[in-house]
Amino acid sequence: MRIATKSSKLNISKLENTKKIADIFAKNIFKGNVILFYGEVGVGKTTFIKFLVNSLEKIDKKNISEITSPTFSLMNQYKLNKFDIHHYDLYRLKSEKDILSLNIFEDISDKIVLIEWPEILGEHKPKNTIDINFEYGENFNSRYLTISAYEKLKIFDEFKSL
Repeated sequence: MRIATKSSKLNISKLENTKKIADIFAKNIFKGNVILFYGEVGVGKTTFIKFLVNSLEKIDKKNISEITSPTFSLMNQYKLNKFDIHHYDLYRLKSEKDILSLNIFEDISDKIVLIEWPEILGEHKPKNTIDINFEYGENFNSRYLTISAYEKLKIFDEFKSL
């Protein structure tokens, strides 16, 4: 069992909070990072990814892309000047063979990998990931995300003021 080095739970009930957190996150992630997104359907995973990718594009002075979940294509790719972003949605995958055929973790040193529905990865999950768990609060208008990392990241210091 992996133990998170650090963890932060943040309120994302308001869309502007989600964007603010994604903007902070974008300034603190780097090529080679693998970020796993957990949570129920409709809880905000793809919305967060949209804000995150758009923030990375803005930092990179690129045109803002229309971000959608790759539920049917399985992977969307966004090209930045310094690295690529590979956004996977594994919701429809059923077997280990399906996962291996995607070559998700083949040479990730020059990209950021974002994965929705990573539960199916099982033993193929890399060791040093950043995990983001999205959950509903008391009702469907109340939402939280918990970020856990398995290495020390300065990003947690950025969230102390939220």
